[in-house]
Amino acid sequence: MELKRVVIVGSGNVAEALARALPASGAELCQVFARNRERGPRVAALGGTTWTADPDRLAEADLYLIAVSDRAVGEVAASLRLPDGAVAAHTAGSVPLDALEAFPRRAVIYPLQTFTAGRAVDFARVPLFLEASDKGTYQAVERFARRLSSQLYPADSKRRGILHLAGVLACNFVNALYAAGERTLAREGLPFEALRPLIAETAAKALAAPSPAAVQTGPAVRGDLPTLERHRALLAEEPLLLEIYNLMSRYIWETSRKI
Repeated sequence: MELKRVVIVGSGNVAEALARALPASGAELCQVFARNRERGPRVAALGGTTWTADPDRLAEADLYLIAVSDRAVGEVAASLRLPDGAVAAHTAGSVPLDALEAFPRRAVIYPLQTFTAGRAVDFARVPLFLEASDKGTYQAVERFARRLSSQLYPADSKRRGILHLAGVLACNFVNALYAAGERTLAREGLPFEALRPLIAETAAKALAAPSPAAVQTGPAVRGDLPTLERHRALLAEEPLLLEIYNLMSRYIWETSRKI
């Protein structure tokens, strides 16, 4: 069975990215079903389709992509009544396949990428991690996913949870540290633009190296205690950031000794 007719369930950042990507993939985006009456129509318009918030008016499709927050997957799935033979798939990294146990044909299509409203993403470069309830459903989901990306990998719920954790560490935490750097500069009237070349070079080196650990620099990896103490003094009035600084310095020192 080919999964050509698709309904997106949700109107968040992942749903928006899918609405942008699906029409170009050759799939038919039949509808966006979303309870958010502000974002729902906007996401549908991006995909050139219609929107509804009424579960009784859910369009008939082959695949229902549940692209909502991790904590909402179970609740939203429970509200859906799908046609016989349809596949229900969620896109969450930390939610097990069993969250869709009400559906005989169920799957996960997890895109390991950060998504932001209003920002287009090239789905062809996004790794997609797949899981399904049975071999036939997996094969159908794999054929569908190949329309979006050539980077497809099988991953059960446990492995997908590890991927999600690694993504949080490498993306969400790092971005929070960018923001901490921005606030630190702003206290002295210094611009964030001063950090942009440093951020770009750090990311470029990490991607080019065999391992990011091989290109770690800074006072912690050198064991430069006088510099570490000066930094701690500057953070005396920022106890949370000081705690993070101490933990990260310890982590860098201890892991660098094992390389």
